Amino acid sequence: MELTDKPRFFKLPAGANSHQLPFAEIAETETSKEIVKSSESDAFYFRGLEQQGIKLNRSQIDAVREVSGPLLILAGAGTGKTSVLVCRTGYLLRVEQVAPQNILLMTFTKKAADEMKERIASLQDVEKRQAIQVEVRTFHSFFLQILRHSGYRHEMVTNDKFKQIILKKKMRELGLADEIQPESVLSLLSFYKMNGKTIKNMPEKSQADKEIKQLAAFYEQWKKENNKLDFDDVLTEAFSLLKHDERLLKTLQQRFQYVMVDEFQDTNPLQYELIKLIVSPQNNLCVVGDDDQTIYAFQGAKNDIILNFDRQYPEVKTVVLTINYRSTSPIVGLGNAVIRQNKERKEKQLQSTRKSSVVPIYFRPWSTDEEAEWIAEEIRRKVNEGGSQFKDIAILHRTASNSRAIFEQLALDEIPFFDYGMGGHFFYEHSSVSPVLAYMRLALNPLDWHAFETILPTLYIQRESGMQQVHAEQIRNPRQCLIDHLVVMRSLKPYQLKSIEQKRKLLQQLPSLEPKEAVMRIRRQFFDKYLETNDRQTDTTQKESMKEQLDELEASANRFEKLADMLNFIKDMKIRHEQMKNVANDPEADVVKLMTIHKSKGLEFPVVFFIGASEGIVPHVTAIDVKKYEDMKLKTTAEAEQFKALEEERRLAYVAITRAKEELYISSPVFYRGKKIEVSRFIKDVFTLEEKTTTLNRTGKVRESSMEKRKVYAWICTSSNCIAWQRIESHEEAVQLSKNCPLCSSPMEKGEKHV
Repeated sequence: MELTDKPRFFKLPAGANSHQLPFAEIAETETSKEIVKSSESDAFYFRGLEQQGIKLNRSQIDAVREVSGPLLILAGAGTGKTSVLVCRTGYLLRVEQVAPQNILLMTFTKKAADEMKERIASLQDVEKRQAIQVEVRTFHSFFLQILRHSGYRHEMVTNDKFKQIILKKKMRELGLADEIQPESVLSLLSFYKMNGKTIKNMPEKSQADKEIKQLAAFYEQWKKENNKLDFDDVLTEAFSLLKHDERLLKTLQQRFQYVMVDEFQDTNPLQYELIKLIVSPQNNLCVVGDDDQTIYAFQGAKNDIILNFDRQYPEVKTVVLTINYRSTSPIVGLGNAVIRQNKERKEKQLQSTRKSSVVPIYFRPWSTDEEAEWIAEEIRRKVNEGGSQFKDIAILHRTASNSRAIFEQLALDEIPFFDYGMGGHFFYEHSSVSPVLAYMRLALNPLDWHAFETILPTLYIQRESGMQQVHAEQIRNPRQCLIDHLVVMRSLKPYQLKSIEQKRKLLQQLPSLEPKEAVMRIRRQFFDKYLETNDRQTDTTQKESMKEQLDELEASANRFEKLADMLNFIKDMKIRHEQMKNVANDPEADVVKLMTIHKSKGLEFPVVFFIGASEGIVPHVTAIDVKKYEDMKLKTTAEAEQFKALEEERRLAYVAITRAKEELYISSPVFYRGKKIEVSRFIKDVFTLEEKTTTLNRTGKVRESSMEKRKVYAWICTSSNCIAWQRIESHEEAVQLSKNCPLCSSPMEKGEKHV
């Protein structure tokens, strides 16, 4: 069962009671070379593609040829959707003789748009002039261009940090500096706008609701007074313009007679409404996407848009791409087994073009720190043995705080890496973490001005006024502890004086404590009071994120004996974080990629480490108990139904699995945030045999819940010590991946199995 002489990596997850290994069927190898006969009128186009090494399979050919009316292309992971869109564009130009300016291809990122343009221009039968005239744009760039042509001269606000600063200034005026995260306000406002709603629709049930609504209204008014637009405004203003300017809308409809939308599963309601306006009345709309990869509900993407596309367009033709060219059969098979347990999805079973007996590997470390140690050691071994380069490897995690341990371990082991998942943020600089560290720094150096400024909001004192007065007092009457100046400030209320006195005592106690105890003491003094559900704020995903970050900080602190050691370590990690920025724009840099699963969508890597595949991480705790978190954003996205949130989490696991091309490692820590947790249900369910249970129906008769057993053909291991088997899904050629058992290497023989 073990891969090495050390009992750490296994070919089955912990707790598995089924040894059936999920392998994907091997796809047929027939391509356009055999499928498209030379006598067919469009054969010249496919022959030209073949000369360039582009050989399409049967479903891809169907998608390319279907040019009139609505078309839904369901493209499973790694099935070549970009190639289909590029070839379909070429087909419209060369075979259908469509004018290039009549074609609109919408994408979600500039990188994807640029790649599409390059690949269209590289097609052998397409003139460069034609390729340039095809409109390949992101949603925002396309509709911003329309606004500019219509006289909008607003300045774009694209810097998220700048927007947050605008809100923070207002929050300080209102005394809300530490009560609400500005990024959460902006994100919630965006969610409402992308769903066709306005600030008027935002709730006012609690005090927090009212304050968030007040801040959102301020931000919208600030943009209006300063003649500015953000990315969301581009879509809302464009929609309003097209709804009221019939002449403009008709011009766009007449020009763009063929519209294609990439990554359609990520479309939000407002984007969908804009597309529907432009394609009407001809409805030559081709959308390409995978409902199994809808993972951006928090940004407004709705899975039911792609699922219900046939209801919006009853005459739609559907083509399903199921041949995966990216991953080996065992990886595709695991992905199939995981995602098929979702209920709200279009049924599809991916096939693979790559046979392999190298199955996904599972490990069950004691903690996230041990997980990081094992992964770093395995990466070093793989590179030293010459089987991999650092740039072949990606480590995928669920949330930003989940990367803390692996970030630090890679840095300690001097393994070159780049962290794509933090959005430029350093873990120890998060708004919930930095004040804790500031108390530690101030305890060791009572004259640390930066640390002192950081803790002021925790004392219910505004930063600007507080710093001005303390600076003046320190010049007039120097003291050894900056916090001592606060007690002489005028107009302090009793609760402020009480808080200052509590924190002064805390600062005196901290130097004698071990770091973990210090973190816990600071949490009790300030954070836990705020994070506990009260009349002012209910449980929210934002607060859960803060708790998660503070739990991670405790885990990190547990490794040190003195505050100074921990603070020096963090300083070193900060330097490493800054150094990483040098390779951010070098795709060929030989570094391990560390990123969130969300960030990894659309990418692929020879070797993937999927970390944190445990209950509470993936699926995340906020999805396991969705009703507990009362922020309106979750209520809207999941409609207070837990299964919707869990299905999105399962799609996240599916995306992580299907990023791997050749090797996949899945790690499920035993302990997380101080609690023992189980292997993720998404992995465990694949290897769990359903046990027969009995219940009584309404008439009192016994009813069995398990399905009736049936025979299936399978490869069965001949070793008496191993009961592994793999199902034969169809014809014999599709399953001859290996005649040796992937678990113990013993010979396998064909037989029958009852399931």
